[in-house]
Amino acid sequence: MNNLMRIDGLSTHFFTEDGEVKAVDDVSFRVREGETVCIVGESGCGKSVTAMSIMGLVESPGGKVTSGSIEFQGEDLLQLDKHTLRSMRGHELAMIFQEPMSSLNPVIKIGEQIMEPLRVHLKLNKKEARAKAIELISQVGISRPEQIADSYPHELSGGMLQRIMIAIAISCGPKLLIADEPTTALDVTIQAQILDMLRQFKADSGMSILLITHDLGVVAEMADYVIVMYSGKIVEEGEVVELFSNPKHPYTRGLLKSKPVINQRQEELYSIPGQVPNPLELAPSCYFHDRCEHCMPVCRSKQPVLQDVGNGQKVSCWLYEEALIHA
Repeated sequence: MNNLMRIDGLSTHFFTEDGEVKAVDDVSFRVREGETVCIVGESGCGKSVTAMSIMGLVESPGGKVTSGSIEFQGEDLLQLDKHTLRSMRGHELAMIFQEPMSSLNPVIKIGEQIMEPLRVHLKLNKKEARAKAIELISQVGISRPEQIADSYPHELSGGMLQRIMIAIAISCGPKLLIADEPTTALDVTIQAQILDMLRQFKADSGMSILLITHDLGVVAEMADYVIVMYSGKIVEEGEVVELFSNPKHPYTRGLLKSKPVINQRQEELYSIPGQVPNPLELAPSCYFHDRCEHCMPVCRSKQPVLQDVGNGQKVSCWLYEEALIHA
């Protein structure tokens, strides 16, 4: 498969009164055509900021992409002017945001919000756009689409709003769909339906999906390739089957160990000790060292590099001999 998007050395920083926050720090990965890539990690690891950087939604002067490139279909998105990037958003690049209840405009009817990208990007007239909006509402599994089109967001449930967000995102047939925790706060039945829907749209259109989540069950079900982030950096990546069956980084192992397993009775669910470090207090080191049972002196004094350890996996950890050779 060919690369649809390639990110090299992406760094996104936020500037606060207390100092500079390196929310995303020298991140590189690729998304191939027709592939689902999952970014996983705890809250505060840089997953959503990576997505916002791709979409050009990091606002200055508070935040800024400080370095790197985001090559999408041969063009560096970071070098495009605002008008060109705006014309691509919602058309070739689309995003499902975390909170549907706060992402939709509360004073505009559902149908009109779906119609907007259809009129802007596909140049449909009002009648054509409304007909397409009603078709999309039905396509995402909501009954009474005409009535829903004339409803306001507060009249719909969370699951229905998430479906509406998906309808808006897929309305113009994007090449890449970024889904930022699309099943947050939904019950397991609705979550399964949303994931099935995303899989079906991918199969029908051939689009690629960049899925951001902290739910390893979702990762196992959806991903072709997995990226594990911690404190703004990639600590491990690889094909989903290999990463789940043979995780290398202690953080990845901790995440997998934290997931409850059916038919395995546990007195207490495992959790990784400690918490994600304060991004204002990061020193040159392995950022995971104070939570790691394998911590060595070198972990506290120098940052490991992301390296190939075989079977398509890459890991950033001093446990591996190749990392020590580069010290």
